[in-house]
Amino acid sequence: MSERLVVVGGDAGGMAAATQVRRRRPEMEIVALEKGRWTSYSACGIPYVVGGVVDALDDLVVRTPAQFRDQSNIDARMGHEAMAIDLDRREVEVRDHDAETTYALGFDLLHIGTGASPIRPDLPGIDGDHVHGVQTLEDGAHLLDHAESSAHANIVVVGAGYIGLEMAEAFINRGAPSVTVVEGGSEVMPTMDPDMGALVSAALRDKGVVVELERRVTGFEPGVVHTDAGSLDADLVVLGIGVGANSKLAADAGVTTGVRDAIVVDRRQRTSADGVWAAGDCCESFHLVANRPVHIALGTVANKQARVAGINMGGGYATFPGVIGTAVTKICATEVARTGLSEREAERYGFSARAATIESTTRAGYYPGGGKITVKLVGERRSGRVLGGQIVGLEGAAKRIDVIATVVSAGMTAEQMTALDLSYAPPFGPVWDPVLVAARKLAETLSAE
Repeated sequence: MSERLVVVGGDAGGMAAATQVRRRRPEMEIVALEKGRWTSYSACGIPYVVGGVVDALDDLVVRTPAQFRDQSNIDARMGHEAMAIDLDRREVEVRDHDAETTYALGFDLLHIGTGASPIRPDLPGIDGDHVHGVQTLEDGAHLLDHAESSAHANIVVVGAGYIGLEMAEAFINRGAPSVTVVEGGSEVMPTMDPDMGALVSAALRDKGVVVELERRVTGFEPGVVHTDAGSLDADLVVLGIGVGANSKLAADAGVTTGVRDAIVVDRRQRTSADGVWAAGDCCESFHLVANRPVHIALGTVANKQARVAGINMGGGYATFPGVIGTAVTKICATEVARTGLSEREAERYGFSARAATIESTTRAGYYPGGGKITVKLVGERRSGRVLGGQIVGLEGAAKRIDVIATVVSAGMTAEQMTALDLSYAPPFGPVWDPVLVAARKLAETLSAE
């Protein structure tokens, strides 16, 4: 009898691993359990469906359950939820929601790719039908149904991280008469420094979004969001507070969890339990600059971790060295990017750091169509190493973060960064690219001490 791999979770953290195993172990039985209706989809695209840029949720699906079954011989079971794991018996308790039955499914290898869920603080009314988290396509379908029945609604977005601001833009694009973002911090985009977040706040206000800062939500009622500074009309609420790892299934089975309750994994994506692996938003990563475990829920990370897990489960050898938190987004016409450590994070993690910020343009000054770009770099005193960077600007700004991410990953100094042989042509940037101008200013700042 062939070995059986059971995969819990039908999105990137699970199915990317299953696919890698199938390539290496054609004889292995692979069963994938997914409590929802979709597999292998891009949840990052949900705001663009809501905003009308993408036509339908199905357009976000990379590979359907039928394709997994027919093309890869992976038994993808939709509407099947893993309820419990028995590591001693090597069984998963599975609930078939359509048949309303429960059964035990044995495994030789187990892979956990259960993802993450929107954080829902313990506040009155937060489980109301008009309060939406956005993490899965099921979430997106529920939100879209509500949005389509509320064409002229007052929208309140609670939390000003990536998903919150992308949803604010989506409802602006839908023509909502009122979109308000409520953030408890001093500026939007809490993963960036406040001076850079202020640029994003200004861009939101320019597009008609009401930005309420240092204002905390205290509860919800139909049509109303209560805050510590008064109430806001809200026909529809989107939670953009962040996500938490879906690790309870693993933790209840005795699998070790760590930072923010995410599953602890090693470089090969192995958990603390023999023959049990994990990848994606449900588990930890290792931050290469902060030099410690972190929980970073990004699709890029999930796909890379799942690939590593699948190669190893299939008998190969691969490692996932870690992350530096590189992320980009677009808020209306404004592009936002960050990588490595912010100035605030560098201080929190014990670095003696300095920062340099410059303003430039995305194209040569005389070439039409250019826009403003602000670049901030953070570097370590004495060593001169670049610890991180942030960018806010118009078209052509955000993807410059990839240069900074490469510099940070390579451990380069600001002085070394200034010598990078980057491309130049007037339609793409000034002769001195903005990231090089920022590197030169940072190098000067660090050398002056």
